[in-house]
Amino acid sequence: MAHAHAPTSRRELAHLCLLAVGIVYGDIGTSPLYAIRECFHGEHAIAISSANVLGILSLVFWTLLTLVTIKYHIYVLRADNNGEGGILAMVALVQRAIKASRFRTVMLALGLFGAALLYGDGVLTPAISVISAVEGLKIAAPGLASYVVPITIGILVTLFAFQRHGTGGVGLVFGPIMVVWFAVLAVLGVASIVHHPEVLWAVNPFHAVTFLWHNAGSGFLVLGAVFLVATGGEALYADLGHFGNMPIQIGGLGLVAPALVLNYFGQGALLLHDPSAAVNPFYALVPRWGLYPLIALATMATIIASQAVISGVFSLTSQAVQLGYIPRVRVVHTSSREIGQVYLPGINWLMMLGTIALVIGFKTSSNMASAYGVAIATTMVITTLLAFPVAYGLWKWKLPLALLVTLAFLSIDLTFFGANIVKVADGGWLPLLMGLIVYLVMTTWKRGRELLGRRVAEHLMKTDDFLRDLAKHPPLRVPGTAVFLTGNADSVPLAMMHHLNHNKVLHERIVCLTIRIHETSRVKDHERTEYRELGQGFHQVIAHYGYMQDPNVPATLQSIGHGLNISIPETTFFLGREMLLVGPQRDMATWRKRLFIALSRNAQPVTSFFHIPPNRVVEIGTQVEL
Repeated sequence: MAHAHAPTSRRELAHLCLLAVGIVYGDIGTSPLYAIRECFHGEHAIAISSANVLGILSLVFWTLLTLVTIKYHIYVLRADNNGEGGILAMVALVQRAIKASRFRTVMLALGLFGAALLYGDGVLTPAISVISAVEGLKIAAPGLASYVVPITIGILVTLFAFQRHGTGGVGLVFGPIMVVWFAVLAVLGVASIVHHPEVLWAVNPFHAVTFLWHNAGSGFLVLGAVFLVATGGEALYADLGHFGNMPIQIGGLGLVAPALVLNYFGQGALLLHDPSAAVNPFYALVPRWGLYPLIALATMATIIASQAVISGVFSLTSQAVQLGYIPRVRVVHTSSREIGQVYLPGINWLMMLGTIALVIGFKTSSNMASAYGVAIATTMVITTLLAFPVAYGLWKWKLPLALLVTLAFLSIDLTFFGANIVKVADGGWLPLLMGLIVYLVMTTWKRGRELLGRRVAEHLMKTDDFLRDLAKHPPLRVPGTAVFLTGNADSVPLAMMHHLNHNKVLHERIVCLTIRIHETSRVKDHERTEYRELGQGFHQVIAHYGYMQDPNVPATLQSIGHGLNISIPETTFFLGREMLLVGPQRDMATWRKRLFIALSRNAQPVTSFFHIPPNRVVEIGTQVEL
C-alpha cells in the first residue's frame, strides 16, 4: 500500500476517509455479528433482564469509548514512526527511547511476542467473521444449517486463492460497500431502538458499574464477550501509515463509532422485546424478507474485513523480514495501491490451511469465540506497556503523567485480559500457541543471524590490510565489474577472499556492497547510498533502506553515479553461501541451532530477495560452525 501523505484537498481527504472505512474498520465493523449474541447466548451467557441488558450495553459503550476511541484514536495513534504504525513501528520507537540495554531487551521481547500473536489473529479473524455471516442461513432457511461450514470453506478458499492477483481492482469498491454496511447497521439499530428507547440510558456508566457489582463472577467472565466489540482496535494503529491519522479519525468518529453503538443498542432493545432473539440478535433485527440481502451484505463485509487482516499479516511479515526477525520469504509485488502492496505465497497458503482447520474444528462462530480475543487482549496489554517509554522518552511527558496514563489503560487492558484468559482451555490456547511458535522462530532467527555474523567475522580481514597486501602482491585482473555483498562494511567479504585464494584473479573493478535496513520506516532517496573509492579499482557502497522499503540491488548500483556507470548485464555478483553445522559452542541451545539451520535452508535465495539477476551470480560456499 502506498505510504500515506497529508491530504492536499477536501476531495483527497474524502477519498482517503472512504478507503479507511473500507479497510481499517473491517474487523471492528463486523463484531455486531456475534458480540452481543455471545453476551446473552454464549458460554458465559447472562440472563436477559432490563438491568442486565442495560449493563451489557453500558459496558459495550464504555469499552468502545475507552479502548478504541481514547486509547487508540487519541493516545496510541500518536506513536508513529515516520508516519508508519503497527507494533513493529512501536518497537522501533521504544528502542530509540530506551537507553538501558536490559530494559530494551525486555521491551523488544514483549514487542516481538505481540507481533507474533497477530498471526493467530490473522487466522482467527477470517474464520469467525465469515462463518458468523454465513450462519444467517440457519435463520433464513434452517434446512441449510448443514451447509454453513462447506459454504464458509468455499468462500475462504476463494478469498485466499484471489490474493495472488492483488487487490487493486476491487480496492476501490471496499470503501463504498463498508459505508453501506455501516449505514445498514445504524438504520437497523435505530429501527429497533424506537420501540425501546430506554436502552439509550446505557450511556450512563452507572449501569455498567451496577451490573458488575450485582454479577461479580459471571459479570467478570462475560467481559470476555464484551471485549469482542473492540478486537479491531489494533488495526487502527497498524494501518496508520496507509492513510494517515486524519482520515482514520474522521471515518471512525464520524461514521463507524455511531453506527456500531446504534446497532449494539438496537440489538439490546430487541432482546428486551423478544428474549428468544438471543440465538442471533443481529439477524433478528431484520424482517424475514430482508434476511438474504443482509446475509449477502454481511458476507461481503466479512470478506473485506478478512482481506484487510490478511494484507496486514503480509505487511507485518515483510517488515519482520526486513528487520531480520523472520527468514527471507518469497514476496510478490502487486500493482495495488489501495490494499496490500505485497503478496506472500507461503504465508498465504499457511493462513488458508489454518483458517479452514479452524472452521472444520470449531464448526460454529460461538465455539470459535472461545478462542477469539485471547491473543488480541494480550497484544493490547503489550501495546500499552510499549507506549510508556515512548511517551516518557520521546514525547518528553512528565513521569507522573506517563505513569498515570499507562496505569489507567493497563487497568482496563488487564481486566479484559483476565476475562479472556479463562478461554484458554476452550480453544484460547490455539492463538497463544501459534504466537509462541512464531515468537520462537523470530527470536531463533535473530539470534542465529547474530551468531553467524560473529563466526564469519572471526575469519574476515580488514579492508585496509587487504588492500596493502594486494598492492604488494597484485593478482591477475580480468576485465569487468564484480559486486560482492557483505554485511560488514569495514572488512573484505569472505566470498572475495575465497575467490581470490582459489581462482587467483580479481576483476578490474570491485564493488563491495552492504545493505543496511534501519528501524525507521523509510529512507529518503537522497540518503540512500554512501560511496567511497578505496583505490586499486575497489569501491565501497553502503545502501540504506527503511523496513517498509524493498531493497533492490540493481537499481541501487545504477543510481550511484560517481562515474561508475555499472551495466547489470555485464556485472558478476559474488555471493557467499554458508553451509551451517552445529558446533560445540554453548551460546545457543542445540535444538535452536538445528531450527536455525532448517530455517536458513528454506529461506528465499538472496538473489530473489535483492532482485539480483540469477544468471549473473556466482555462489561460493563456506562451512560455518554455529
